[in-house]
Amino acid sequence: MAIVEVKVPELSESIAEATLLTWKKKAGEAVTADEILIEVETDKVVLEVPAPASGVLAAILQEDGATVVSSQVLAQIDTEASASAATAPAAAPAAAAQAEAAPAVAAAGGSKGDVAHPAAAKLLAENKLQASDVAGSGKDGRVLKGDVLAAVAAGAQAAAAPAPAAKAALPAVAAPVLTGELGSRPEQRVPMTRLRARVAERLLQSQATNAILTTFNEVNMAPVMALRKKYQDKFEKEHGVRLGFMSFFVKAAVHALKQYPVVNASVDGNDIVYHGYFDIGIAVGSPRGLVVPILRNADQLSFADIEKKIAEFGAKAKDGKLSLEEMTGGTFSISNGGVFGSMMSTPIINPPQSAILGIHATKDRAVVENGQVVVRPINYLALSYDHRIIDGREAVLSLVAMKDALEDPARLLFDI
Repeated sequence: MAIVEVKVPELSESIAEATLLTWKKKAGEAVTADEILIEVETDKVVLEVPAPASGVLAAILQEDGATVVSSQVLAQIDTEASASAATAPAAAPAAAAQAEAAPAVAAAGGSKGDVAHPAAAKLLAENKLQASDVAGSGKDGRVLKGDVLAAVAAGAQAAAAPAPAAKAALPAVAAPVLTGELGSRPEQRVPMTRLRARVAERLLQSQATNAILTTFNEVNMAPVMALRKKYQDKFEKEHGVRLGFMSFFVKAAVHALKQYPVVNASVDGNDIVYHGYFDIGIAVGSPRGLVVPILRNADQLSFADIEKKIAEFGAKAKDGKLSLEEMTGGTFSISNGGVFGSMMSTPIINPPQSAILGIHATKDRAVVENGQVVVRPINYLALSYDHRIIDGREAVLSLVAMKDALEDPARLLFDI
């Protein structure tokens, strides 16, 4: 027997521990080298753990949901065993379990599909109930002893009564059977993912340590929309990516940050750190929570470069493939609630940064120009900033600079 250990990948110095998600293989199953066995969730990214060698997964040492640390052994692979030999012994206990389950069903008086735990089957028989009368909370809907006790306490009729169709908003929730009106009010308790918990921690930290103030302005998006419409087809053919609006917002933000460097700065103790580079964080929603990948040296990127990177970030966030390096650092952030239809918001600063721009849905609105009421596509901009180091003057003027750049996109081309 030749055993190879499966270990947690090396974590960065800022990450002390991680959480195991779901094993993709069971003990006794064959695995191939580099096949993904499980994913490890940190407070920033999700890392894949591949099989270091081919063979049979001899043992799983850490179960789903376990908290682990860097280089900890998760499982063992026997590189000399075969899957057939390894799984054969496991088949006998499985057959025995099936044999036990069959009498349990018969004792409960249920159908072939109503599987009850042996202890539950005994209680069902004593109380003259069928397994189909009780909502099972065990694996694959199996009826457990506690399910039967709850049904007996509530009354067999109440336990057997189906929930009204209109109330089945959470079909996946295995709620205990209750009496009265509470019977149709299911709840589900789900622990926060490590990433969600870290996001919550950082947001609270931001509000507790920063003197956050938000200033607003409105921008007429007609010039940007006209420019985009004129060139979007040629742009896509030339660069292989669509011309969106985010590249304009990024360029406008960099344009303003160059004029007001304190908005691009951060606080370190009693010092203000002014950054001579522009690393713009782009807030992206993912299935596991909010992530903020970084556009490095955004001032040196073309419109096409920005659009390509944002598309790449979106795809990686969806698949949980963003790396630690891609989400580390940043001097300023942009949050686009407009993609979800938001009209106005007060974004929270992403520490240790000192400001964040919130952009929203562009809608036709009635505005006054030269004494006349006209309809224009308006976007409301929100700049949240740390008032400890950024005065209202710099905050307001930087937002006005962004507005001016968007309402006259030629400024972005000539840097004026």
